Amino acid sequence: MGRLNYSGWRVFREGLRGQKGWAQAWRNPEPKSHYDVVVIGGGGHGLATAYYLAKTHGIRNVAVIERGWLGGGNTGRNTTVIRSNYYYPASAELYDLSLRLYEGLGKDLNYNVMVSQRGMINIAHSRHDMEVAARAVGAMRLNGIETKMLTPAEIQKRAPILDCSPYARFPVWGGYVQERGGTARHDAIAWGYARAADALGVDIIQQCEVTGFRRDAGGRVTGVETSKGFIGAGKVGMAVAGHSSVIAELAGFRLPVTSYALQAFVSEPVKPVLDTVLMSISSGLYVSQSDKGGLVLGGGLDLFPSYAQRGNVQITRGVLGGMADQFPSLGRVRFVRQWAGIVDVVQDSSPILGETPIPGLYINCGWGTGGFKAIPGGGTMLAHHIATGRPHRIAEPFGLNRFNTGALVDEAAGAGIAH
Repeated sequence: MGRLNYSGWRVFREGLRGQKGWAQAWRNPEPKSHYDVVVIGGGGHGLATAYYLAKTHGIRNVAVIERGWLGGGNTGRNTTVIRSNYYYPASAELYDLSLRLYEGLGKDLNYNVMVSQRGMINIAHSRHDMEVAARAVGAMRLNGIETKMLTPAEIQKRAPILDCSPYARFPVWGGYVQERGGTARHDAIAWGYARAADALGVDIIQQCEVTGFRRDAGGRVTGVETSKGFIGAGKVGMAVAGHSSVIAELAGFRLPVTSYALQAFVSEPVKPVLDTVLMSISSGLYVSQSDKGGLVLGGGLDLFPSYAQRGNVQITRGVLGGMADQFPSLGRVRFVRQWAGIVDVVQDSSPILGETPIPGLYINCGWGTGGFKAIPGGGTMLAHHIATGRPHRIAEPFGLNRFNTGALVDEAAGAGIAH
């Protein structure tokens, strides 16, 4: 048996003494009476916003307020896919900014966020799917997103476990790939941003529910009422995903957002069988294999408006049935866990970023099924607007006012699949 190195010995020693020797990764402070900025939501987008406020803009008197625990919402309830293969130029630029930030995030945060650019393959199952795929690849290339078409033989070589036979329930006609796509570790993203923001002076306040807003005579937000008392703020940002409409109602305005459950599943660990991310255009199934060996998969939305982090049986049946159809050799693999996040779906399947009708209140919401992949970009955009008082150039097409002007960014084809 080999000797333990120093790091290995430390882990072993801490295990023996109940991990009492580790320093806290971030503080757990009581809230101050006033902050320059209060960010509502302790998930990826909220933590990223606070981090970029401190790092990029030098605003360090910041609090992140979380009703539950850090990363306990959608950040910890997704399938970890990152990509930027979107159809419209505005979407492609926003998501590719996020992907580029992901590519350097481990170094930036000095934290291993386990980015794995194993490629994202979209599979076509019919002539019509192939036509859509070709159009999508053409648009993505015009947007500067490197993608390429794949033949059935190329897909079979990259994913031997996929049923590519002539008699497959979902015959494989071809597809396309974004090589820079892949996965990242969801909890590591939250922990990395939290530790880095804390080191810059940001207060992260958990178990603190926002119950209302205070406004001055001119209508401007002056702070938030919480379960820990009133917290004053020069400006307030909100990044609360599926609960965006609830918080907006507390502030006195309405959002064009509907909240749905989005399910995901993980199997028992199996030997390495899949080293890419696969998504079926026709069935909506998508699957990858985690570093622990579990198969992580999901499908479409549960189209019943809900705030319950559960899901419905018909989606479960469709996802697991699609898995058995397309990967018949895995038909007897047992699934050990199911979960759901509450996603904020907007009419044009694109995010809402920037000002609200309430002066001093800014919003980051509407990512729908694409929130995890957008964490670094979404945090950058909200931090910029809060700090400078004007939208970032990349965020301009995604303001709330587009629902008045009709200048929608209809990304249903690129964003409607649940990953």
